[in-house]
Amino acid sequence: MHAGKKYTFFEFILWTRRDLYRLAILAIIPTVLYHFCNFTFLSISWVPVALLGTAVSFIISFKNNASYARLWEARQIYGGIINGSRAFGVMIRDFLSSKDKKYDVQVIFYRHLAWLTALRYQLRETRAWENMDDLRNIEYARNYHTAEKIDKLEDVLAKYLSADDLTYIVTKKNKATQLMALQSKHINQLVAAGVLSELQLQSLQNAITGFYDNQGKAERIKNFPYPRHFSSIATIMLNLFVFLVPYGLLNDFNKLGTGTLIEGYSIWLNIPFAILLTWVFNSLDVVGESSTNPFEGSANDVPITNISRTIEIDMRDMLDETDLPPAITPENNILM
Repeated sequence: MHAGKKYTFFEFILWTRRDLYRLAILAIIPTVLYHFCNFTFLSISWVPVALLGTAVSFIISFKNNASYARLWEARQIYGGIINGSRAFGVMIRDFLSSKDKKYDVQVIFYRHLAWLTALRYQLRETRAWENMDDLRNIEYARNYHTAEKIDKLEDVLAKYLSADDLTYIVTKKNKATQLMALQSKHINQLVAAGVLSELQLQSLQNAITGFYDNQGKAERIKNFPYPRHFSSIATIMLNLFVFLVPYGLLNDFNKLGTGTLIEGYSIWLNIPFAILLTWVFNSLDVVGESSTNPFEGSANDVPITNISRTIEIDMRDMLDETDLPPAITPENNILM
C-alpha cells in the first residue's frame, strides 16, 4: 500500500514509460508515412474511432470499479481479522486467568500468530494471472521488500510454535487451516478437562468460525481472478483503440495549419496529441489492473504484513510482554 500523500507525476511517468515508448512508435509511423510518402489513404474518419473510444471508456470504467471492489473487500476482510483477533485474545486471556493456565494462554496466542503468518504467506503465493512479473512492477518492487518473498515460512513459524506443532504443520498443504484446527482441538481439550465451560466454548468456537470465514473470503479473492473474458475484451478493445487513434487524427491535424504559418507542419502535432490521448486510456487500464489482485505483493496491495504485525503487537501486549516487535514502517512510502 502506498502510504505517502500521492504518487508523484515523475513516478507515474517512470512506471508507464514502456507504454509511452510503444504509444510513441504507433503515433510516429502513420504520421511519417502520411507526410513523407503521401500515404493519405492512412487517414480514417474520427467518428468510428470516437465511438470505439466511448465503448473502451465504459469497459475500462467497469473493470476499475470491479478492481476497486476486490481491493476494498480484501481490506475489509483483514479489518475483520484485526477485530476478531483482539476479541479472541481477550476471551482466551480472561477465560484462562488462573496462574496455572498461563502456559495454555501463551500457546494459543502464539499459535494464532502462526496462523496469521501462514495465511499471509499463502496469500502472497504467485498465481498465473497476477501482474508481479510485469516489468513495470518488477522494477518498482526494488523500492521495497516483501517479507514473504524473502523469509522462509518454516523459520518464521518456528518463532511461534512448539517443535511438535511445527513438525506437524510443515507437512500440511493448507497450513493456516490446520493451525486453526489445532486451536479448536486445544480449546476442546480444555473443555473436557473442566477448565472451560460450554458457554465459553461456544464463544471461542464462534471466533474460530469467524477466522475461517475471513480466511475463506481472502482465499476466494486470491484464487478467483477478475474474470478473464472481461479482462481480455477490455485489453483487445483498448489495443485496437490505441492503434487507430493516430490514423483518426491525421486528417484533422493536417488541415489544422491551412492558411497559417504552420501549414504543412501541423501534421506533426498528431504525434504528441495521439500519445497523450492513448496514454490516458492506457494508464486508466493499468491502474485498474494494478488493484485487481490485492494480495500479490505489489505497491498497491492490502498491507497484510503490517496488519499481521499490528495484531502481534496487540496480542503480545495482552500477555504483558515487554520485548514487543517494532511496528512496520513504510519503505519509500510503501507499506506491505
